[in-house]
Amino acid sequence: MKKVDDKYFIKPEKDYSEQTIESVIGEDENILWKDKPRRLSFILSAILKMAPIAIIWLGFDIFFICVMISSIGAIPSGLIAFIVIFFAFHLIPVWMWIYSILSASRRQKLEEYAFTNLRIIIKRGFIGSEIKSIYYSSLNSVNLKVGIIEKLCKVGDIYLVANNEKIILEDVKDPYFISQKLQKIALDIKTDIIYPNDLRPKTNHGYKTDYKE
Repeated sequence: MKKVDDKYFIKPEKDYSEQTIESVIGEDENILWKDKPRRLSFILSAILKMAPIAIIWLGFDIFFICVMISSIGAIPSGLIAFIVIFFAFHLIPVWMWIYSILSASRRQKLEEYAFTNLRIIIKRGFIGSEIKSIYYSSLNSVNLKVGIIEKLCKVGDIYLVANNEKIILEDVKDPYFISQKLQKIALDIKTDIIYPNDLRPKTNHGYKTDYKE
């Protein structure tokens, strides 16, 4: 039986106390690009994306609440408690919008994206944090969306589809350049896995070599 290397789980000189992208980078892994959402566009998006639905929803509920208040004398006291609970739940879209606005600054501060020579890493959080990885071999498509807010702030949203899962890299600076480079990295590495030969750049002869572009 092969002996297990007893030094395998000895931690290197790296700080694991804080969840960062660097804390999950492997020994043979190199960061090619790293960034975070642009602050202004991220917060504006949180305010404006749900605003029309939330404001219309709130307007209807305020109207019905005012009608209820005007006829409160005719409503049994037991029914008033039910109405209060009903509208508290009925206003959930509004509460979600308010939460999205209040938490936007904190979420933007904690959110980071990175492309390495092996995978795409997305770090998100509010109180805690979540780090998700997408390996290039599972990446099906890379799409770009630049809306009005994004265009004004000179950013864009990159949509990734991998194994039927959709992930958005929000408010990325230089979105056209970054999405084009990401597609090239994914194509090169997928090609290298399927055809480990000189279809990749001349300096990369086969799979498990370092991605140098």
